[in-house]
Amino acid sequence: MATLLNTIEDRTARDICTQHSDAPAELLEILHEVQEVKGFLSDGALRTIADALNISRAEIHGVVTFYHDFKKKKGAKQTLKICRAEACQAVGANELIEKAESHFKTTLGGESITTALEATYCLGNCALGPAVMVNNELYGRVDLDRLVEISNAHKGDS
Repeated sequence: MATLLNTIEDRTARDICTQHSDAPAELLEILHEVQEVKGFLSDGALRTIADALNISRAEIHGVVTFYHDFKKKKGAKQTLKICRAEACQAVGANELIEKAESHFKTTLGGESITTALEATYCLGNCALGPAVMVNNELYGRVDLDRLVEISNAHKGDS
């Protein structure tokens, strides 16, 4: 028997929507929570959210593609966000990125099996640049040795 795509239900997404009273105004919070639990936003989860909130899949697609923090596929186990704003560039962010790409064997915007490197623009830590964020924790005055140490310390978080 064939299963229609519209009938695929994501139980996690449905439960999170219910916790938010199926309120369309809470779409961002719902998307963040689903991604936090599942690691990414599957097509099934997005269909379930659209159904629960009674909004179009196109509207959800627009939100998910507008905000770079939302992932539609399971990514690396760890994401290292390196600030590329002017203040961080002035104190070595570009050099840190080059060294990180070499060390983690990936490029900025790419990912290896275990680590993704992402650019971000201003983490609000301008006085302590270069700044990085790992698992929503902010670090300042980071060089490659410290970045590797931070990455290793967070490996148990994933």
